[in-house]
Amino acid sequence: MIDIRVFTGGGFAENAYLVQCRETGAAVVVDPGAAAPAMADAIRSESLAVEAILLTHAHLDHVEGVHEIRAVAPEAPIWIHPGALPMYRSLPQQAAWFGMRMAPQPEPDREFVHGQDFTFGGCTLDVRDAPGHAPGHVILVSHEDRAVLVGDVVFQGSIGRVDLPGGDMRTLMKSIREQVLTLPDDFVLYPGHGPPTTVGFERVGNPFLVGVYGGELA
Repeated sequence: MIDIRVFTGGGFAENAYLVQCRETGAAVVVDPGAAAPAMADAIRSESLAVEAILLTHAHLDHVEGVHEIRAVAPEAPIWIHPGALPMYRSLPQQAAWFGMRMAPQPEPDREFVHGQDFTFGGCTLDVRDAPGHAPGHVILVSHEDRAVLVGDVVFQGSIGRVDLPGGDMRTLMKSIREQVLTLPDDFVLYPGHGPPTTVGFERVGNPFLVGVYGGELA
C-alpha cells in the first residue's frame, strides 16, 4: 500500500507528489515542480529514503525542481521515458516560451518502458505510455491502491493541452481511451494540476470525453 502526498506551487500551480510505501517506508518523488523546496524540507525533516525521481513528462513545470530533490536525495536515479528526453534537455528553451529563464536540470539515469513494473520498497507502479499532451508522457498505476498518477493526461473535468510542441489531440484521446478509461471506475486519478478525481467521474462527467467537445474519440 502507498501513501500519496501532494505539494503544489508556482505560477502553473503544478502538483508534485511524494509517494511512500507503507510497508517499508521507501519513497519516490513524482514530477518535482516549483513546490520541490517544500517537498525537500519534508524529505529532510522526516529522514525519508527516496529511491527514485519519476517524471511523467518533461514540461518545465513538472521538472523544474529536480535539482532540489537531488540535493536531499543525491543517489536517487531520475527516470523518464526516452521520448521525453529531447524536451527535458531543452528546458532553457521551454522557459523562454513563457518569458522565463531556467537552467538545465540533472541528466536522467534510467528510462521507462511501457508495461514495466516499477518497484520501490514493497510497492509496485505499472508504467503505461500515454502521449498526446507531450512526447514520452507516461502514467503510473498502483493497482493495489487503485490510484493513478496521470500527469497532464486528464484533469477533473478537463484534459491536457495539446497546443505545445509535440501535442496532438487524437493521440491524447487514444491514450485516455486505452490507458485511463480501461481502468475501473473507482480508481483515483492524481493529476498534475487541480484536485484528484476518479475514472468513473471523468467517464460520465468530463465534457471532453462524453461528446460535447468531440469526446466520441474517447
